[in-house]
Amino acid sequence: MTTVRTSVCSVLVIGSGAAGMRAAIAAHEAGAHVTVLGKRPRLDAHTVLAAGGINGALGTRDHDDTWQQHYADTVREGYFLSHPRVVEIMAMESPAAIRELDEWGCEFARTDDGDIDQRFFGAHYYRRTCYAGDFTGRAVLRTVHRRAAEIGVPAVVEDTYVAKLLVADRTCFGALAFDVHTGERTVLLADAVIVCTGGHTRLWRRSSSRRDENFGDGLGLLLEAGVELMDMELVQFHPTGMMWPEEVAGRLITEAVRGEGGLLYNARGERFMERYDRERLELSSRDRVALAIHTEIAEGRGTERGAVLLDISHCGKDFILEKLPRMYRQFIELEMLDITKQPMEVAPTAHYTMGGAVVDPETHATSVAGLYAAGEVCGGLHGANRLGGNSLSETLISGRHAGEAAASFAESDEVIIRSRRAIRDAADELEAMVRPGTELARPLQRRLRNAMWQHCGVVRDETGLKEALAEIEDIRRALPDVDVRPGAEGWSDLAHALDLRGGLLAAEATVRGAMERRETRGAHNRSDHPELDDGLQVNFYTRLDDGEMAILQRPVPAASPELQKILRAAPRVVETAAHLQE
Repeated sequence: MTTVRTSVCSVLVIGSGAAGMRAAIAAHEAGAHVTVLGKRPRLDAHTVLAAGGINGALGTRDHDDTWQQHYADTVREGYFLSHPRVVEIMAMESPAAIRELDEWGCEFARTDDGDIDQRFFGAHYYRRTCYAGDFTGRAVLRTVHRRAAEIGVPAVVEDTYVAKLLVADRTCFGALAFDVHTGERTVLLADAVIVCTGGHTRLWRRSSSRRDENFGDGLGLLLEAGVELMDMELVQFHPTGMMWPEEVAGRLITEAVRGEGGLLYNARGERFMERYDRERLELSSRDRVALAIHTEIAEGRGTERGAVLLDISHCGKDFILEKLPRMYRQFIELEMLDITKQPMEVAPTAHYTMGGAVVDPETHATSVAGLYAAGEVCGGLHGANRLGGNSLSETLISGRHAGEAAASFAESDEVIIRSRRAIRDAADELEAMVRPGTELARPLQRRLRNAMWQHCGVVRDETGLKEALAEIEDIRRALPDVDVRPGAEGWSDLAHALDLRGGLLAAEATVRGAMERRETRGAHNRSDHPELDDGLQVNFYTRLDDGEMAILQRPVPAASPELQKILRAAPRVVETAAHLQE
């Protein structure tokens, strides 16, 4: 059996993106001894792909903007499935979170007067999205990592995969992890654990997530630990993602291409948006454009690659280089395609997990004592459709709340549970996965991604969802035969197998939730239930009962009278071209 090391800390943070690092900063400032684990190099977490911006009612451009309007925009765009208190906290605290980043040196774009600039994003009433060029996520991530180093947070333990959360008597006391290069196992004992592992959109064949991230492994860890998930069926599909090369299929093509005059055509040369939104055409809402593109492809009017065409070439090279320089570089570098001369092939791409772990709005504590969650892995904020720019706000605010609460729990808990049996069982389970086999994890992952894309994608129906569930079960039966052994690439086989195991849980939760939500609402489109059902203004919860997945339905928590008043009074967005950004 492989030797297992032991490491001890007060607060263990799993994930080194913006949510994880903000949690680490908060816990460290509260006096906790913090350890941060990351699967990827510390400055290459998924946060770097959040290009567009971060929301907060600063009022730089539009002085009338308020957190109350931000709250109303978010609840409405979420089709009233968001938890009101979660949204309230985000809307109230995001201006301070942005100013804090600014104080820490984040390189935000500035107005001529030197204030943090703000721009429109879709479905926001005012310009409230702060940005750093078209690399906002990268700027935010570098800022929080730099701040963590300045105040003495220990360096991120990189290239480390968490195989199991350690739980005994409904209390989490650490995690079992291994080095993806050497295979060395480490039991990390902690008084509190914060999970900041992102979402599960890599489970779809076309995804804006990169390989080996957002495969749902964190969601699987939480389910296995006894945490409930919510609204897993609610997944945002961005209308325009790249089609090829295969290794970057799904990478985002900014909405600003359409905002600056880009036109959508099918393979027949028809400007098809006239059939779906004659008034707004290409400048329609994300959901409507994604559904239109999906329909054109499904009905046989797509290209040979299964895409439609997005053309900006008529605007001229100088204009494109001024307005869309990153898109120009992206296509030259990845496809050797000059968008000033040729159209882009685009199709919808799985973009964001809007459901996730059930947490307390104030502390981000889960139902398992000592276990917290922050960032995209959490549910409650976005409802059935996410406002662009809210995700970066969420990472910072939820990370700070979780870090402070975890440090307080670690300090106040007098009796710390440490179960040798739980540790031994986790180590034995991991060791049992290392064996020769007849299957490889990668092809099984591809089968899963194909099934989710085909049967649980932009449009779903009962028959397809049942087929997806059958495929999930068939892949799960192959898990014991997956070949896992160290090789020239280290222990990547083991990481891929664990990704697959966690991804199957996340996929099953998504499919079962989609089967229960027999309506069309926001990003969830049921072709066999095409209308919104007022009776389904509810949240669907997922949990494991003795290893079996159960789906429960509960009403959306009621908003306070004050928040109800805010919602009634706040004006509604009339979407225009100016509102369309990345």
